[in-house]
Amino acid sequence: MTRQLLHLVFGGELKDPQGTEFVDTEKLDIVGIYPSYAAAERAWRAKAQATVDDAHTRYFVVHLHRFLDPDEPTKS
Repeated sequence: MTRQLLHLVFGGELKDPQGTEFVDTEKLDIVGIYPSYAAAERAWRAKAQATVDDAHTRYFVVHLHRFLDPDEPTKS
């Protein structure tokens, strides 16, 4: 059985396109939680592509499984 590696995809408008501080955290776009990095990357790419013309909007993939089990070594 393959181990489930949860990933969160979210994004929003940044104060500075070079940074990671959001303008309004209450307006964050929580895209979803995915069971693998590959699924999360597909969702991230779709959102990133849809907002490519807005330099202040950025999406991220967070490796939730690393927070849930920080001592477990993983590849992604």
